[in-house]
Amino acid sequence: MLLGERIRELRAEHGVLQRQLAALLEIDTPMFSKIERGDRRAKRTQVIQLAEYFKIDKNELLTLWLADKVLDAVEDEDELKHDAIEVAQKKIG
Repeated sequence: MLLGERIRELRAEHGVLQRQLAALLEIDTPMFSKIERGDRRAKRTQVIQLAEYFKIDKNELLTLWLADKVLDAVEDEDELKHDAIEVAQKKIG
């Protein structure tokens, strides 16, 4: 939900409505709302579109998008998730 929180912040800063961003992404407003709440994952291309719209570095939003994917992958692994992330972090260096 890191990405969704950041999108919400950007919307507030720029005074943009969900329906405006939904139209930009060519999706309906309920779908956009789910992305913002973290109930649904945005596509990589949509994340880039949002970064371009808000005129921010696309890597900022893509990093949050990818972090959400990692967190989702380890969500139910309470005992092992920290160790698994540590091992992965060492692997990617």
